[in-house]
Amino acid sequence: MAVRIGFAYNQKPALPAPKKTGDSAVPSLDKVPANRALRTDLPQPDLYAEWDEPETIDAVANALSSLGEVIRLEAKDDFPRRLLDAKPDFVFNIAEGLFGVNRESHVPSICEFLGVPYHASDPLTLGLTLHKGRAKEIMAYYGVPTAPFIVANSRSDARNVNLPFPLFAKPALEGSGKGITQKSLCSNRAKLVQVVEELLETYQEPVLIESWLPGQEFTVAVLGNGKEARTLPLVGMRFDELPLGAQPIYGYEAKWLWDTPEHPLDLFECPANIPKELARDVRSAALSAYRILGCRDWCRVDIRCDAAGRPMVVELNPLPGILPNPQDNSCFPKAARAAGMTYDGLIQTVADIAWRRISGRALLKKAAERKRAAA
Repeated sequence: MAVRIGFAYNQKPALPAPKKTGDSAVPSLDKVPANRALRTDLPQPDLYAEWDEPETIDAVANALSSLGEVIRLEAKDDFPRRLLDAKPDFVFNIAEGLFGVNRESHVPSICEFLGVPYHASDPLTLGLTLHKGRAKEIMAYYGVPTAPFIVANSRSDARNVNLPFPLFAKPALEGSGKGITQKSLCSNRAKLVQVVEELLETYQEPVLIESWLPGQEFTVAVLGNGKEARTLPLVGMRFDELPLGAQPIYGYEAKWLWDTPEHPLDLFECPANIPKELARDVRSAALSAYRILGCRDWCRVDIRCDAAGRPMVVELNPLPGILPNPQDNSCFPKAARAAGMTYDGLIQTVADIAWRRISGRALLKKAAERKRAAA
C-alpha cells in the first residue's frame, strides 16, 4: 500500500510589475522578475521572499510522487480542515508562513495538534532558529562559536550598543535575505541607528546587531538525525564575483536581484577549496549547532569566519531553500549535486530520513519494490 504524503507549502502570489523606486542600489526593475523585485506596494519590500514559486512546488511534488501518493496542502487558512480530510501518513513540510514570530511553526503545530506526523524540525526548534537572537543565546551557552551580538528593540538600543564597529544589522526574525542589504554593514553609530530604525519600522520586529565577520563565508547542508547526521560538500562564497564596489554580503541583492538565471553570478564554489583543518572546523560548528538546536531531518547552517579565520555560526535554516533550477544557485541542491545526488534524489532521501524517524521503516525501499512489481 502506497504511503500518503501530505505536501505543505506556501506559493508566491502572482504580482504585477513593481513601480520604479529610483533607488540607485537596486538594478533596473525592468530586468528583475516581479516576485523578486523590492516593492513599495507591500507591507515589506521583500514580503514573499521566503515563499516558493510554482516551479519549486511542482519539482518537490514530482520527486515525492515516486515514493507514494502526494496530496498538495497549501498552507492557507483552510489548511487544518484539508489536512484532516486528506488523512496523510505524514506531511512533507516546506511552508514558511508569513507574519508572526511563530509563523514557521504553524504547520508543524497544527500537525501535532491533529496527531499527524511531519517531516523536518518541530515547532520549538523552528521558533528558536527563526529568532536569530534566541538561537545565538543558546549556541553561546553551549559553546557553539557565534559572533558577539545584541538584540535591539529600539533606536536607544542601537545608540547604546557596546560592541566595536563595524557592526552588522538585520531583522531578527527573517530569512531568504529579507532585510539584509548593502546598508546592513555599519561603520559608525550614526549609520547603525539609522539602519536599525528603518528595519524596526519596516519589519515590526527586533533587530539583530552583531560583530562584523570579515572572513570567508560558507553554507553547510546537513542531513540526518542524531549520530547519523552528516554534512554534504561545503559551499563557499566568492564575493569577488559581486558587482564592482559591493560589500561582501550575501543579502537580498545578491540572492534575488544581481544573481538571476538570465545573468548568473559565479558566486559559489562547491566543494569549497579550503584547507582540511578549516573544513573540519566548519563542519563541526555546523553539526554542533544542528544538534544543540534540535534540528531534524535536514537544515542549512550558514557560517562565516572572524578576522582570525575561526568559523562562527551565523544562523540555521531548518526549512532550507530548495530551488530546482541549477542556474538559481540554491545552495542545498548545489551541495547535493556535488555529493552525486539529483534533485529528485535529494527530496526523496530527506523524505526517507523523515519516514524512518517517524515509523522506523524505509520509504525508498518501498518505492523500489513497487517499481519492480509494476515492471
